[in-house]
Amino acid sequence: MNSTQANTSVSDVEKLARRRAGAKMGWYIHAFVYVLVNLGLVALSASRGHTWAVYPLMGWGLGLLIHGAVIWFVAPGGSLYDRLVERERRALRSGERG
Repeated sequence: MNSTQANTSVSDVEKLARRRAGAKMGWYIHAFVYVLVNLGLVALSASRGHTWAVYPLMGWGLGLLIHGAVIWFVAPGGSLYDRLVERERRALRSGERG
């Protein structure tokens, strides 16, 4: 591998690492806002003797769950994605199809 290829691959790794870190940071911010807002909604709901806060908790919680699943399992760098890529590499090296 020449120095240009090495620099390109290091640059590509750096870009991917920054993209993955940014996506994960986005999820952490999403989760933090979810907790803060829903604590306020639960407090407001409870202070009035109602239980309506469970609905935004469940709806937004589902969105947060899906966001996390995409970040940690499906997106490049996620464990499921990495396992599938590795399986494909092995299959291609061994000449398998499918």
